[in-house]
Amino acid sequence: MIEHIQLIRNIGQFDNLNPPAQTALTPLTLIYAENARGKTTLAAVLRSLATNDPQLVLDRHRLGAQHPPHVVFRHAGGAAVFQNGAWSHPLPDIAIFDDAFVSANVCSGTELQTAHRQNLHELILGARGVALSGALQGHVARIEEHNAALRQLAEAIPPGALGPYKVDAFCDLEADAEIDRKIQEADRRLAAARSADAIRQRPGFQAIRLPDFDIDGIDGVLRRTLADLEAAAAERVRNHIGKLGRGGENWVSEGMALIAPASEGGDGEVCPFCAQGLAGSDLIAHYRAYFSQAYEDLKATIRQTGIGVRDAHGGDIPSAFERDVRTAAQAHEFWKDFADMPAIDIDTAAIARQWNAAREAVLEQLRAKAASPLEALALTHETLQSIQDYRARIAEVAALSEHLVGANARLEVVKEQAAADDLSALRTDLAKLNAQKARFEPEVFPRCANYLTEKAAKTATEALRTQARAALDQYRQQIFPAFEAAINDYLRRFGASFRLGEVQSVNNRSGSSASYVVVINQQNVDVTAEAGPSFRNTLSAGDRNTLALAFFFASLEQDPNLANKIVVIDDPMTSLDDHRTLRTREEIMALAARVRQVIVLSHSKPFLCSLWEQADRNASVALRINRAAVGSEITVWDVRNDSISEHDKRHELVRSYLQIANPAREREVAQALRPILESFMRVAYPEQFPPGTLLGPFIGLCDQRVGGPNEILSAADIAELRLLLNYANRFHHDSNPAWQTAAINDAELSDISQRTLLFASRR
Repeated sequence: MIEHIQLIRNIGQFDNLNPPAQTALTPLTLIYAENARGKTTLAAVLRSLATNDPQLVLDRHRLGAQHPPHVVFRHAGGAAVFQNGAWSHPLPDIAIFDDAFVSANVCSGTELQTAHRQNLHELILGARGVALSGALQGHVARIEEHNAALRQLAEAIPPGALGPYKVDAFCDLEADAEIDRKIQEADRRLAAARSADAIRQRPGFQAIRLPDFDIDGIDGVLRRTLADLEAAAAERVRNHIGKLGRGGENWVSEGMALIAPASEGGDGEVCPFCAQGLAGSDLIAHYRAYFSQAYEDLKATIRQTGIGVRDAHGGDIPSAFERDVRTAAQAHEFWKDFADMPAIDIDTAAIARQWNAAREAVLEQLRAKAASPLEALALTHETLQSIQDYRARIAEVAALSEHLVGANARLEVVKEQAAADDLSALRTDLAKLNAQKARFEPEVFPRCANYLTEKAAKTATEALRTQARAALDQYRQQIFPAFEAAINDYLRRFGASFRLGEVQSVNNRSGSSASYVVVINQQNVDVTAEAGPSFRNTLSAGDRNTLALAFFFASLEQDPNLANKIVVIDDPMTSLDDHRTLRTREEIMALAARVRQVIVLSHSKPFLCSLWEQADRNASVALRINRAAVGSEITVWDVRNDSISEHDKRHELVRSYLQIANPAREREVAQALRPILESFMRVAYPEQFPPGTLLGPFIGLCDQRVGGPNEILSAADIAELRLLLNYANRFHHDSNPAWQTAAINDAELSDISQRTLLFASRR
């Protein structure tokens, strides 16, 4: 903290300034000066001390002075002395808002130039960010050399191998052990998409089957005989019938039916032809067995079994099998281009031979059985072997059929994909897979390896640059959004009708600068535009000064060393209306609580008086720069006398409002009520309400003394004062965070205003 201005000699209006001890500076120092008295000179000297730029002092060498400038400031760490054209040591923790700040960082008059945006960029970044930006530029040249080498190595890679890839992506491809399978699948899928209509109409596979032989059934028929008809007897009957000639069997069969009628009434059976007895003929018994129903059934079973074998394994059945195999082969030929298909590798000719051999062997044995129905036969070993050989073919065909039918699910997937797939995307996918395979071909692999080696070398070179860029970008990402938010927050607090948008860091040939737009009525205004809305024609003088103040306060917000800052503010209310002046005063008071010291210089007594009224008297001092016999001098300023006029103004404001209501000034009237009460208490009760006392504690003191010998106010007066204060506190930031938007009712305000004036005048 700067504690005392001990000496300012031969600078501007200061011939030989040596202020007395009572002008020592405090955490909040208010300095009043009329124009041309040296206020701006003092700010320039402080800027020289902060930046260690002696030229700022030398440029203000007092006209006609015989000796060079000489300055002595006492501060917490000792003394800062300017002598012989240099400072003994600077105080970099001084931040100054003055015309020089506006001209360097905001604008020159109405002009916003490149230098302003470059300086604003540095203001936003601060010393750390500027250093990071400079370090980044040192790593660029070497990277350009790597880029040139990479271009040459990229040209050496065969263009046809790249497919749809750029060189970097191509060389970064990884080997894939299943690349051939993936290419085949992609090729099939593309072919399927091209043939989507044909695939949609094409059916899948049908089952293929070969008929089997019922070995047990056939063998059972061959082994079957009749228990009451021996084969020898049957042979004897057949031989006898054979002697009878043509029709003999029928003649005998019919005659057997006539034995019963012919023998009726006799002692025994007689021959229906000669009427002789049959008791001695054994052939008649054989005839009865031969022409029985069981014998006929046996012959019929043998005949039907042969017919069944013939129908199941002959006729059109072999042709149908051959047709099914041809149909499956045709389907296989169609689908093999779109999906993995089981191979159709069966020898139909061999199957036909084995099938025919088994069938003929079985029929031959059935024919032999038909010739000798009563003779017990069995399937021969040769016949059984033929059937087993054929059955191996049945199993082969069944396995193939199962695989083909099982492929139908995959074919349905192919159909769905073909209907939904995009040809262009499939071509791209296939091209990528072919490129991935080509990447590792002998001709291409070493060239990609060289490229990747150089690329890795570039990456290593980029490491420092990347780190520097990351550090700078990270810093920018933190600083610029926070700065934009802080700027707009202060613009809102100052009651500005505009905001800033898109506050960004921009790199260009001359370095880095800050860019932003002004947002008015939700419309972005390009501040650098040469024609149409721009910085020079959308912002008034008050707006520009408000923007400068917002820049200054926002830059302080980003300073990590804010608590140790000495903030100097020179005439901040230039071109500001009453409302912005009020908000500026409030922001200065809020800032004073966060920094080491605030020094405010102004030519406006009302502005400084209002600051003084809010200040802590134990940590504040009010000084003024007066005209002296030679030049200017610094003395103590009696703010109290200059504040009376402000009190009178408040009274006049409230009285005028009561006479003629003015909605536009309602909030000013509401804000004036508490200062009226405070000023009155300071005059009416100087002992109990000295400067710096607040009404709340004062009311508490009055409560304690009610009814006592040292009573200050009666209970009724205390109640009235408390009511008035509660209302007035609604319109002050220190007692109501929403003071700016607190609702005002005209009837209520008029009533409280009358009672306030009455309270402040009846004693």
